Amino acid sequence: MVNHPPHYTQGGIETIEYIRAKTSPDEYIGYLRGNIIKYTSRIGMKGDPKQDAGKIKWYATELERYISALA
Repeated sequence: MVNHPPHYTQGGIETIEYIRAKTSPDEYIGYLRGNIIKYTSRIGMKGDPKQDAGKIKWYATELERYISALA
């Protein structure tokens, strides 16, 4: 449910791929940073804190991967 939730692939493309395709590099980095902030600030308040931590890790890993690919 953290890495590839089934409800994020409706329409044949994962939502994150669509967002990446439709935003500039700066916008995409901001999107990733915003999600890290969101999940960090509410960890455990909405549900399973372990799942929230997994989402933080996923977005941080994607941010690192994306920035490295730009270099």
